[in-house]
Amino acid sequence: MEQRNPSAPPRILLVEDDTISQAYFRAVLEALPATVDAVASQACAVARADAVRHDLWLVDLTLPDGSGVDLLGRLQARWPQSPPALAHTADADPAVRLPALQAGFRDVLVKPLATAELAAAVRNALAEAGGLPDWDNAAAAAALNHDPANVQALRRLFLDELPGARDEVISSARRGDAGGLRARLHRLQAGCGLVGARRLGAAVELLRRTPESRIALERFDSAARDLLR
Repeated sequence: MEQRNPSAPPRILLVEDDTISQAYFRAVLEALPATVDAVASQACAVARADAVRHDLWLVDLTLPDGSGVDLLGRLQARWPQSPPALAHTADADPAVRLPALQAGFRDVLVKPLATAELAAAVRNALAEAGGLPDWDNAAAAAALNHDPANVQALRRLFLDELPGARDEVISSARRGDAGGLRARLHRLQAGCGLVGARRLGAAVELLRRTPESRIALERFDSAARDLLR
């Protein structure tokens, strides 16, 4: 089985039988960035999952050779330590959503999906599962004109300031200071983008979206501590 480099972009198994939708999903996911293995059936999905360890499964609920719920069960049987899974469907009926959630999907995305909605759902799932690398060197290089010296200097400054920023975020969250928390996360997220702190940046985004979530705060704290080791 092919092993994934932990510093590489996350790898996503996309299961979608419609060619137009598959092309759209791939374009959005690759821009995150992520490596995308796109397949159109249960059989191909199982074969690809057997060959490669993925960080996220993104599964259509209606496939030519069975349901996405059945496929998730097959994948989970092969991977007891399963990555997060998101379902997508064109059926907005709430009756479709509940069985998918009960089967183990984290969320059910209803197509057509806006780019920002899809990207946020995938980033949040990856951040919650710890499926993002700490540093994205390519993103940092692009943000800083491909100058390694600039990248290293700005990362040193970022890491020098991170303990104080972490303390402010945690303190604001625990006090229920929504305004202070939002402002500090906004500044921190900009720095994460510049230095390529991808996992922390995703955790910051998750906490901005769900400021009252204990899990989101724990994800943020864990990502910050890992960078400071």
